[in-house]
Amino acid sequence: MSRVSNNPVLVPKNVEVSITPSEVIIKGPLGSLKQRLESNVSVEFDDSQIKIIAKDATKFSNAISGTTRALVANMVKGVSGGFEKKLLLVGVGYRAQATASMLNLTLGFSHPVDYIVPNGIKIETPSQTEILIKGIDKQKVGQTAAEIRAYRRPEPYKGKGIRYSDEIIVIKETKKK
Repeated sequence: MSRVSNNPVLVPKNVEVSITPSEVIIKGPLGSLKQRLESNVSVEFDDSQIKIIAKDATKFSNAISGTTRALVANMVKGVSGGFEKKLLLVGVGYRAQATASMLNLTLGFSHPVDYIVPNGIKIETPSQTEILIKGIDKQKVGQTAAEIRAYRRPEPYKGKGIRYSDEIIVIKETKKK
């Protein structure tokens, strides 16, 4: 049995949960999310707790029950509090500017890079070298941050590039003659 799925997901008072045999829909103050369910998993909601139960004892059922529990917990956290990733631009002349539906990046290329912001994601730039990515879907927030970071990954010799705020770049030593 998956140890992750043994723990119930606690639901705050301002979050509504509706469960059908094929999906879970969670609505909160920030929006609503839905997740399709595998046929090997059943979901129960009672006393402000969501319980995920594997229908049989196969290895796949146990694994997917833990995955489903983690996805549902992230959905509850997302609609009640939201998720946020912070990126830092390190390098001379590296800048970011956010508009409503576009992120303009100057990353040392001969041309500016324009990133179209996906639906459900909000991007802010508190300063020219910081990017805040916010949203209710943890997967979308992480994917958006990864796509922006992929334009100019941090290089190991000077550390220039786009990095996560909590990322540690190990600087390599240059070759000696």
